[in-house]
Amino acid sequence: MAIEVRQLLKQYGEQKAVNHISFTVNKGEIVGFLGPNGAGKSTTMKMITGYLEPDAGDITVSGIDVRKDPLAAKRKVGYLPESNALYYDMYIREYLGFVADVHGVANKKQRIEEVIVLTGLTPESNKRIGQLSKGYKQRVGLAAALIHDPEVLILDEPTSGLDPNQIVEIRNVIKEQGKNKLVLFSSHILQEVEAICDRVIIINKGQIVADDKLASLQKRSPVTIVKVGFAEPLETEWLKRLPSVNVVEKVDTYNWNLQTMEPEVVRKGLLQLALEHNLNIVSLQTQSESLEEIFRSLTTAPAQS
Repeated sequence: MAIEVRQLLKQYGEQKAVNHISFTVNKGEIVGFLGPNGAGKSTTMKMITGYLEPDAGDITVSGIDVRKDPLAAKRKVGYLPESNALYYDMYIREYLGFVADVHGVANKKQRIEEVIVLTGLTPESNKRIGQLSKGYKQRVGLAAALIHDPEVLILDEPTSGLDPNQIVEIRNVIKEQGKNKLVLFSSHILQEVEAICDRVIIINKGQIVADDKLASLQKRSPVTIVKVGFAEPLETEWLKRLPSVNVVEKVDTYNWNLQTMEPEVVRKGLLQLALEHNLNIVSLQTQSESLEEIFRSLTTAPAQS
């Protein structure tokens, strides 16, 4: 069970929306597919699911060539598109029954009730889809993607429109599904990706600029953040003058984030500063760059041609 993408190309006129990208995702992986708007994420997902024809390259889903046998490939895939088009006049169970019939689901009524519980739709389950909030509409889309128990889940912005409590619930659903399925999902909420994924693929201007375990990406980054808290307020310039400090960010009156490539030098400088000026350091910790910072550094650099 795997997705294999080889030299995938999609071009609109002179613009290469997806420029000869290749990657593989295996069973049991939950992979975050990240990139700025217009980077090629949704286009790639539509090609993997067979809803958009590539101009070149190969895609296989669970060993099935998507271009040669798109219907067989679609049977393996549960897809929640970014637009999440729904029939607003249908009741939730009616709509899920329709999707189940399309997929030829056995024990349809039982499966409908299972996915309603799984996606947290129970409180609203007797309503028409048009009466639901955006967050519950998103849950209906996720339930529809899961109704035929697919081997592969492709989720484009699955937590869009959800409140913080709902996001945690859907995060847990995705984690649980990832134990026995392959999950590829995109999100602009990078904290969600950090909470769910071990691996991320970052695409920028149609090209993959990173494909690695999150921990490896953070280790690979030369930049470290030293977080320091003082019992007393102090001047920003004192911290800027410390050796090897590149950027000083004031969190509040007493707490600071110092960006550096030499954290040990900065830590020693802070201790020396506290000693010389009779300051009390109440907290001092070092952390790797966050996914947000790594994302920005990779997607603000120009892509290769």
